[in-house]
Amino acid sequence: MVSQPIYRIAFDVPLRQTFDYLAPPQGCTLEPGSRVLAPFGRNRAIGIVVGSAARSDLPPERLKPITAACDPEPVFDPALFALLQWCSEYYHHPLGEVLAGALPKALRTVRRKSAPLRTPGAEQPAETVTALLRTPSPLELSDAQQQAVVAIEASAHAFQGFLLHGATGSGKTEVYLRVVEHVLEAGRRALVLVPEIGLTPQLVGRFWERFDVPLAVMHSGLTDSERLAAWRAAFGGEARIVIGTRSAVFAPIANLGLIVVDEEHDSSFKQQEGGFRYSARDVAVIRAQRLNIPVVLGSATPALETLHNALSGRYTRLVLPRRTTQAPSPRATLIDMGATAAHAGLSTPVVQAIEQHLKADAQVLVFLNRRGYAPTLLCTACGKIETCRNCDARMTVHQRIQLLRCHHCGAESPLPERCTQCGFPVRAIGQGTQRIEETLETLFPQAPLVRVDRDTVARRGAMETVVRRIASGEARILIGTQMLTKGHDFPEVTLVVVLNADQGLFSADFRASERLAQTIIQVAGRAGRAYRQGEVLIQTGFPNHPLLRSLICEGYDGFARLALEERAQARWPPFQRLAALRASASSLAEAIEFLSEARTAAPASRAVRLLGPVPAAMARRAGRHRAQVLLESAERASLHRFIQTWLPAVEALPAARRVHWALDVDPIEIL
Repeated sequence: MVSQPIYRIAFDVPLRQTFDYLAPPQGCTLEPGSRVLAPFGRNRAIGIVVGSAARSDLPPERLKPITAACDPEPVFDPALFALLQWCSEYYHHPLGEVLAGALPKALRTVRRKSAPLRTPGAEQPAETVTALLRTPSPLELSDAQQQAVVAIEASAHAFQGFLLHGATGSGKTEVYLRVVEHVLEAGRRALVLVPEIGLTPQLVGRFWERFDVPLAVMHSGLTDSERLAAWRAAFGGEARIVIGTRSAVFAPIANLGLIVVDEEHDSSFKQQEGGFRYSARDVAVIRAQRLNIPVVLGSATPALETLHNALSGRYTRLVLPRRTTQAPSPRATLIDMGATAAHAGLSTPVVQAIEQHLKADAQVLVFLNRRGYAPTLLCTACGKIETCRNCDARMTVHQRIQLLRCHHCGAESPLPERCTQCGFPVRAIGQGTQRIEETLETLFPQAPLVRVDRDTVARRGAMETVVRRIASGEARILIGTQMLTKGHDFPEVTLVVVLNADQGLFSADFRASERLAQTIIQVAGRAGRAYRQGEVLIQTGFPNHPLLRSLICEGYDGFARLALEERAQARWPPFQRLAALRASASSLAEAIEFLSEARTAAPASRAVRLLGPVPAAMARRAGRHRAQVLLESAERASLHRFIQTWLPAVEALPAARRVHWALDVDPIEIL
């Protein structure tokens, strides 16, 4: 038996185990959450100390010493380390990958010279803030805003989940700013999560303008060195406010006093690809609960799970109605595309309305959640449709760059003039944002126009440039995808046009109607946010559909009430717990075979039901064939006990080495 302590180390590998090592030659004591350099296989790797033990199951001669401790202190404090362990257990994902995912690349890769944890020369500020505000006179609060601020501040030293359910333009951001100010005055720090940092420059700008304290921003668009600098600012205590996207929920913030999740309904908060599939919103709630601090979930269109938690009393619901100083709520009208003439996807009433609002010196927003020029290239003779060679999807026409592009895998090919099968002329069918842009440029040549989608704002800083053009009034017509619905305030927009509102009305995914309702309400909320009443025109081929009628007549609250009733009857979340075992392989037969074997290996259970395996709705994507088995249970604990017992059997299957597979707990999409 070895007399010195044995350290258990987790590495960034897809293995559900830790590895035993002897203490480093220096003989120092290592705490959980510390980085170490250790031999791993034929190389050396960065690992994280998970704990220690008096003995190991390995014989003494096989135990190797840790090469060196990387830092003088742990990279995760005890609270954050415990949260990451909880994530590993709840999402049933290897701890080493979970821990590595919470660190910037520079701290999880072997380098000749180890990067220091703290910014050289930076000193941690005192816990009291003297110079706090840049602007001396914040906006005056409405009664509802004031009540929300008071309620949140009253729970400053206790966990409480708040749903800040505010109509678009009701001033949710001002509530965030006030409660963050209160937290800073108490010498604590704040974490603000946003769905996509590149799409919310106005929110980041509001915090920069309001607070004269260091602020760190974390998102996927940063370089490795920028990510390290932001992480250091949080870890070292220089940053008093951290604003970031999904992964910022794991930012190392000491003395955290508040977590805000803006647009909490947004699907971007759920990691859906890769290995570790987690919900940043749900993890934020658990982090707040463990730290005994408040968490604020803000949205004009809350996720049905969040709304259910509020209605059942688990969260406190704070309602912000539309500001009394604003114009009345916008008028919404359904345009029946079967009963009106249309030109290139724009109905006659829409064209007339755009003309009227432009004459009134207002801005117009046209929403179409489909980028590209056209979604289909069709042969006029044989009917052949150009499809992706890697995916079960059509190629999208990109007219200006003369390319066909798959929006699922990125495959490209030259845009043909004639059919590749019979040689006859081909035709672009349907509308994308580029085609609508072309049509509006022809109809309204005197109105400057901007298009906002992933093709136009891919470059760094492009979104900020577009927003400035809109805010200055230079652009009169705005065309875009969902990017335009997130976190933007365009007070001069008085007309919103929603094209192709029927996407999601008849989807097999039970969440499709919820996402459609959220999108329509969010984009409609861009109209009439200032002093002039707005107008919303929604083009549809199904004007009598119950979802659209409920949105028009009762708003999101009416839709949500009916949707929750339907979910309860059908036993879908939040009234049922789900998980999905997903697999992809070089052939569909391989994926189905693995999932069938996995289902056969499942333990008997009356509390958990398995459905499938079945191919995904898009069975082939990026050259891989995909399928899934769905797990459902009325009890969360029963589902997790089942998974805990089942996964070792799944991992032991010979087929598990031949396919790519992953477990998705609380999936937000049924593929």
